[in-house]
Formats: sequence, C-alpha cells, structure tokens
Amino acid sequence: MGEIAVPADAYWGAQTARAVQNFPISGLPPHMALVRATVRIKLAAARANARLGALDPKIAAAIEDACERILDGELAGEFVVDPYQAGAGTSHNMNTNEVIASRASELLGGPRSPSSGLVHPNDHVNRGQSTNDVFPTALRIAALGESVPLVTALERLQRSLEDKAREFHGVIKSGRTHLQDASPVRLGREIGAWATNVRKHREAIELAAGACGELGIGGTATGTGLTAKPGYRELVVGDLARQTGLKLFPAEDLYEAMQSLRPAAALSGAIRDLAVDLFRISSDVRLLASGPTTGLGELLLPAVQPGSSIMPGKVNPSIAEMLGQVCARVIGCDATVSWAAGAGQLELNVFFPVAAHALLEAETILGNAVRIFDERCIHGLQADVERCASYAGRSSQLVLALAPRLGYEKAAGIAKRALAARRTIEEQVVSEGVLPADEAKRILDPALLAGD
Repeated sequence: MGEIAVPADAYWGAQTARAVQNFPISGLPPHMALVRATVRIKLAAARANARLGALDPKIAAAIEDACERILDGELAGEFVVDPYQAGAGTSHNMNTNEVIASRASELLGGPRSPSSGLVHPNDHVNRGQSTNDVFPTALRIAALGESVPLVTALERLQRSLEDKAREFHGVIKSGRTHLQDASPVRLGREIGAWATNVRKHREAIELAAGACGELGIGGTATGTGLTAKPGYRELVVGDLARQTGLKLFPAEDLYEAMQSLRPAAALSGAIRDLAVDLFRISSDVRLLASGPTTGLGELLLPAVQPGSSIMPGKVNPSIAEMLGQVCARVIGCDATVSWAAGAGQLELNVFFPVAAHALLEAETILGNAVRIFDERCIHGLQADVERCASYAGRSSQLVLALAPRLGYEKAAGIAKRALAARRTIEEQVVSEGVLPADEAKRILDPALLAGD
C-alpha cells in the first residue's frame, strides 16, 4: 500500500495510521472498557502461547509486562481509532497489537516501532488470534463488566424507592387513570411500584449479561481454530476469568459465537426495556412535581439549579429531565445494536464495532444517569401531604364507594351533579339527602378507600 507517515512519538504504527486517515468520523475515542478487554485478551493469549510453546518466553513476558502497564493506566491516549471503522474491528485490534508490541519492544531494550521492534504486532501479540474472535470476545467481556455498575446503581435506586415507599405509606392521594380522577391510592404504594419495576428490570439485565460470559476466543479467522494450539482457548478463557473476576466460559460453538451478536442483542434489549420504564417513571416524577402553584405539586423535588435565565425563582425538575433524555438515547442505541445483529453474513458479523460502541455507551450513560437520579432526586424527594389530601378529598371518583350501594347509574349521576355544582362527593350526597353527614364522611374517607 506504500508508505504512510507515523508520528515519531506514537506507540502505534502504519495500520493504526491508515485507520486514523480513513475513519475521521465521530472524533470519539474507543470506549475504554473495550480497550481494556482487548488488552486483557492479549495478556491472556501471551501467557497461554508461552505455556504451550508457541511463543518465546522472553517475548511473552514483555507482552505481559506491557499489557499490565496499560491496564494500570499507561498509554491510554494511544488508542485512537474511531468507533466507526472498518468492519469486524480489524483497525481496533491492530491499534491494540501495535501499541502493545511497541511498549514490549521498549521493555526488551529495543526500539519503539511496531514494524522494526523486537516484538511484532501480528507474529507475537496477535499469535493464535484473529480480529474475528478477539473483537467479539472483547465486546462480551466489556459488556458484562460494564453491566456491573449499572446493576449496582439499580440496586441502590431500588432501595431508595423502597425507603420512600415506606416513608410515604401514610400519604393518601388521588389516583389517576387517563390523567383523570381515579380512586384514591397511597403515595407509598405508587412509589413502591416503581421500586418493584426497577428490581424486575435489574434481574432481567443480570440474566442477560450473564450470557455474555460465553466467549468464542480460539475460533481465530472463521471458527475453525486454525493457528491456535490445542488447549489454547481453555487457557485463555480461564486466565480472563481470573483477571476480571467475571463468570466466563468457552463458547459451545465457536462458529455461532463469531456469526451472532445474540448475547449483546439480548443485553441491549434488556437495557432498552429498563430505559422505557425509567422514561415513564421520570415523566411521572415531573408530572407529580409540576407547579408549584398551577400543577399537581404532590411531590417536592430537590432544587439542583436555577430553572430559567429569564424567569426569576423558577426551579425545574432537571434531574428527571436528564434521565428522560438518557433513556431516549439508550433506546436509540438498542436500535443500532438490533440492526447490527441482523447484519451478519456467513461466517462473520462485520458490524461488531458499531454494536460494541452503542451497547457500551448505553450501559455507561444509563448507569451514570440512574446513580445521579437516585442521589440528586429520589434521596431528597418530599411529599406535599396537605395537597395530596386535598386532591384525594375532592376527587370525583370517591363516588366509587357508593356504587355497590346505589348502583353504577345513580352513582354516576351524583358525580356529574357534584362536578356541575363544584362540590365534593361528600357535600353532594349530604345535600341530596342520600346519606347523613356522619355516614357520608365515614364511607367516603379516602384513607379507607386507598386500602393498605
């Protein structure tokens, strides 16, 4: 392909330089979880190849040393290939190979050069591997690892919502269906349902993430395992499990692991399902906190920043708004993963890079958003008890308590007349002589109708 200029101080070489030249697309760096997972694969492969006699022990030790230094934070700026790159992730894999080879060569006393150093990016760092098994393996490891902080954030949000559910159990409010009056409910029950929902989504994400532990490393170019020595993949997977502390295991079918984005798509779908419900919950928080004088105003949110550059004293539900926007982005990321999952052809899915970028972005931003929503919104959530009680007492659907006694049609008539006269249901039934005042007060008590 001819010569190409490489910066003298760079640890990467010609293949990375061509990728930088070819793919100036987003200006984004690769997700660091994907970089770290790829480096861990190189580390495990060097150890396995040395043990199997496929790599000189001194070179293997230098590669191991270079990988460990990178995992400790060295050379983070050397991973420069745009997430939107050539299919399958060859550019990402070679960027990693070149950086590791250059650093390993330095450690052996040689030059910092992937092309003329003592350690070769293909012959040594990539020994027994192909981009086609390295990249999907790195994707699965990174996705499983990034699910951990998301699950942790969900556990904390669940506990916070459960705490608020207990705190607000005694707060009686009007229920609403179709955004219209409905029978009374307890605020604690309303928020408790959010906690239950978060728990169920967390469990689904944990289950889906676990499937990402099935690794196709060792399949090399097409799933045949060509150039990898017997026992190599078992050694690599075992080493990766020890490095990460994750539950990792060799794929049942190396061909399927290379062809399919199944585990990533399932995890992405579970995260999308969570985002759909978190969007709904964040919208409910905004609606219940609307006002403060002309909206529902049943919830009082912590003030985190001024809400307007022109309207003095305005405070907005900023954290809930942020969560809604993140959920919208996560749903879009899942659409990308789904398209990519269906794009595989024959022995390989070449859309792995965009799927990895979208899935890891979704995990990262949603985990951060959930944590901030918990810490800066739910923790400081308060109830306007008086307003909740006022709405509950004025709800037209208190008439529901009369339906078993009077029948649906008569109860509906009372509700209509009460609305027309701008009276409460209690006031209306007393004025019509349907019930004496004391009995009306007892039967139409919102707390009694809200149940336990």
